[in-house]
Amino acid sequence: MFKNKLSERRAKSRKKNKKSIFNKFGFTPVYLVALILLSAVALVTMVSKIDTSPNNNQHLNFNPLTNRLAKDTNFKKFKSADEFKAYLKEVNDSVNYGINSVRSFAEPAMMMEDSVGMAKDMGINEAVVWGAGGGSPDRVSDTNVQVMGIDEPDIVKTNGKEIFFSDISGYWATAGSPVLIEDFDLDGNFEKVQFENKTKTNIINAWPVSDLELSSKIDLTGDLLLANDTLVVFSGQDIVAYDVSDPKDPNKKWDVKLDDNTWLTTSRLYNDKIYLLTQTRINTYNPCPISPFIREGEAMLVPCGDIYYPVNPGQISSTFTALSLDVESGEFDDSISFVGDQGSSNVYMSKEALYVAYNQNLDMFDFMFDFMTTKMDGLVSAEVQKKLKKLSTYDISNSSKLNELQTVLNDWMQSLDKDETLKLENEMQNRMVDYYEDNKRYLNTTGIVKIDIDNLKIDATGTVPGYLLNQFSMDEYDNHLRVATTIGERWGFGRGGRDTQVNDVYVLDKNLKIKGSILDLGLSERIYAARFIGEVGYLVTFRQTDPFYTLDLSNPKDPKMVGQLKIPGYSSYLHPLSEDNILGIGMENRQVKISNFDVSDPSNPREIAKYSLEEYGSEALHNHHAFLQDPKHEVFFLPSYKGGYVFSYANDSLELVRALNVPDVKRALYLDDYMYVIANDYVAVLNENDWEKVNDLDL
Repeated sequence: MFKNKLSERRAKSRKKNKKSIFNKFGFTPVYLVALILLSAVALVTMVSKIDTSPNNNQHLNFNPLTNRLAKDTNFKKFKSADEFKAYLKEVNDSVNYGINSVRSFAEPAMMMEDSVGMAKDMGINEAVVWGAGGGSPDRVSDTNVQVMGIDEPDIVKTNGKEIFFSDISGYWATAGSPVLIEDFDLDGNFEKVQFENKTKTNIINAWPVSDLELSSKIDLTGDLLLANDTLVVFSGQDIVAYDVSDPKDPNKKWDVKLDDNTWLTTSRLYNDKIYLLTQTRINTYNPCPISPFIREGEAMLVPCGDIYYPVNPGQISSTFTALSLDVESGEFDDSISFVGDQGSSNVYMSKEALYVAYNQNLDMFDFMFDFMTTKMDGLVSAEVQKKLKKLSTYDISNSSKLNELQTVLNDWMQSLDKDETLKLENEMQNRMVDYYEDNKRYLNTTGIVKIDIDNLKIDATGTVPGYLLNQFSMDEYDNHLRVATTIGERWGFGRGGRDTQVNDVYVLDKNLKIKGSILDLGLSERIYAARFIGEVGYLVTFRQTDPFYTLDLSNPKDPKMVGQLKIPGYSSYLHPLSEDNILGIGMENRQVKISNFDVSDPSNPREIAKYSLEEYGSEALHNHHAFLQDPKHEVFFLPSYKGGYVFSYANDSLELVRALNVPDVKRALYLDDYMYVIANDYVAVLNENDWEKVNDLDL
């Protein structure tokens, strides 16, 4: 492919009878740059000296030229729109030469499924007997969330008496009337038949069980948050709150609209405040002020001087705005805005701080300059080295420096003969392999912004090598943030089938400085699931087998990988069933696989039970809200495509105690000893003492 392109360009150049841009050996500085870049990303197939054993708490050998961790991680505010535009130009020019710009050369060999981490059930009280009449149940399940006490939006909420269910179903209709499949005329005209989107939020009277009925509907659908008698619906660009104190007659309390080119990234509910994180697409011609929200017809304006930017940026495409609002009134409280990349953000919230993580790409001038001046010694002349070092001191953009670097290399290449060129190509390739191995942790890094939730001010900033899987890759414990990252080419495979991906765990102090680390877990694999529980961490990596790692995080300065288990398939959802048991839900041989791991001895994790479902997937694999555990009855619920499944994990087993053949099962919850299984148009109530169906409701 390289030779064909080169020949075409030669022929085109000769045909136009212009002065050739190639040197006498047909090699251009552009392709020299491409060779260096491709060496960094694709020629890792030649690396053979990587230690496959994980390294506990190895301190990285930081290089100030290539290591973003050693650079400024602070944020500053823009002073004007012109400064914002100049910043964008500098960033975009650098990105054009970045590592990402050459990924198209190395097509990925495989796409791996995304996975989402874990959740923790919260209802554990004793039950009452069904049929006792009025009152409220003693046990009420909550949405599975990452941090207990901080609620996350989902399509089902309950207050212990009503169930609020956001239905996204619809039907095929003609002239407003539903049409059955057998009514379709295969030879007829379908223009009048269309799909009627009858999305709605159902308010269901659920307690007592005998009074199960549909109380009312709200003509909006989307994720829900519930605080006392206020139900908040996130419906597209609208955020609408309803007073549901009278479930038969819900009334709108307030509404907020996302402005054009703005969308919601995530939200949380804590202490009667909703915390929102939005992204506004950057208008390069007029980047500020921005207007993330409109309330009562009035835009919320964020001026240029209130927008932060990272001094050491990655790719920039959006302006993030984090703000809090009062659940009862919908009034805005505090807010903060900063720029970042829309395609790479992950958000984690503790009871003290909001953490926003975003990708950073290595600046290509830094990369090439360091390689040429440190690894090409003896091949590049002293004169060229001197020019490059002088170039690095110029007060111009790095993209301009890169152009000048190409010019210097072009002049040098013109002076080489064929033998010198052949030697150069081979030496460059081999030295780049070593250079990549030494610097792979700096090619992609993740910047982290810590925001104090009391006033939404930036509390600290930091950087870790690699990239994160999802929100569960971060966890705060005892004033430390633990972060799990994957290091290496993001698609997971280099050209030629050989891969040098590894996975790290970093422990950061309250100022987001790296305090300890575990390096090189899962050679040639990437993270599929992460879970941090107190002083223990669990990690799943995958390529062909499922290494399940146990981590001792009790000493932030000296975290350790203490045990591992390799089994077929993978787990993408981890859930703590008890202090000594972790549930893993994933895939094996294209079927849903459920594993019960005994972690009572962290140095020797064991798979003590396993079950394979005749299902090709489950929402729980990529959405932790879809999973339910009832610790009193030692059962958990798993929705899938053919129906819903109730498993017992008593006595370290995995026993399927109830299967419900209902299509489009979405969620389950429990009120006392009754499990409510919710599908798009149907609710079934199961008695958890004998698993008999005691009531149902057609929606």
